[in-house]
Amino acid sequence: MVPARLRLSSRPALHGDVIRHFTPNWFTAVMGTGIVSLTLPHLPVAGAAAAGEALWWLNMTLLTLFTVLSTARLILFPAESRATLLHPVQSMFLGAVPMGLATVINGLIVFGVPHWGDGAAQVARTLWGLDALLAVATGLLVPYLMFTRQDHALDRMTALWLLPVVASEVAAASAGLIAPHLGAAQAAPLLFGGYVLFALSVPIALMLITILLLRLAQHKLPGAEVGVSMFLPLGPLATGALALLQLGHAAPPVLGTLGLADLAPVFSGFGLLGGLILWGFGGWWLALAALTTRRYVRGGLPFNLGWWGLTFPLGVFTAATFALGDQSHLSGFTHLGWGLTGLLTGLWILVAARTLRGAWNGSLFAAGAAPRLP
Repeated sequence: MVPARLRLSSRPALHGDVIRHFTPNWFTAVMGTGIVSLTLPHLPVAGAAAAGEALWWLNMTLLTLFTVLSTARLILFPAESRATLLHPVQSMFLGAVPMGLATVINGLIVFGVPHWGDGAAQVARTLWGLDALLAVATGLLVPYLMFTRQDHALDRMTALWLLPVVASEVAAASAGLIAPHLGAAQAAPLLFGGYVLFALSVPIALMLITILLLRLAQHKLPGAEVGVSMFLPLGPLATGALALLQLGHAAPPVLGTLGLADLAPVFSGFGLLGGLILWGFGGWWLALAALTTRRYVRGGLPFNLGWWGLTFPLGVFTAATFALGDQSHLSGFTHLGWGLTGLLTGLWILVAARTLRGAWNGSLFAAGAAPRLP
């Protein structure tokens, strides 16, 4: 006989709850897996690059699967899909869709170009256009719904508010990674578009972080169900640093072709200086998030898909650390990046294992599995 516990765990799949309750927060697993795959090749360890490439292939599979499930939900359960747009928490995770796609696009450069050459870069450029469009749309739609249809209050604010707007700067960082693999004519729109995307994200994120500091000072930490969200502000700070560094590195050849070679040192210098400043701010927030998470752990920190918020912010901070090491020629950044990559990989294993368990027993597909407001 099948144990009762296993019979119960199979009910979500039998009743279609997997599709009905498939919300955008699942795409945070794509974000987390993708960023780990992109940082592993930096390790001076045999097999690290191969492991990163294997994770990239896994990540493409996850992105495809989640896209199919999301499309099926939209078709089969349109009411639930509309409800996600109006939900003050679940709607924030719409930003995870373009950010997850960006990690797959970046993998085309890191892993695809060595195998398939310029063709992989051309595919990355095409997909980047879609990713940028999705990022801008999300960064406008969700705030509009926050202002007009959703119910929010300062005492219920969490760092999840950052997710919709951060997607644009993730696309900006991708532009800086792709541009050096293109001709100047193709790279120029990505370079200038990347700075525009940066402007559509980082200033708004800094405003939200300012409000979040006020909320934390007045109303203290949010509930344990969204406790891991304290790591999320690290994301826009680190991604902003990475975007400036990668765009600044990509700028000189493009500017030279356009007859703007005199501006190349300005772009490069601004990339290094701005990246270092945002990276430093991110380091402060990383320490703060670690302290608050330690406090949550003492009181109990329930698992949900929000735990993937531990991986992507730390991952882009790690990527920015490696970029600073490359451009500043200071080995301390590179050594720190190695240590952060080890920590990031351990966190990914922990969160992935807990996610697999929750998906197997159906708990993550149950109604209300997405993080609730405190």
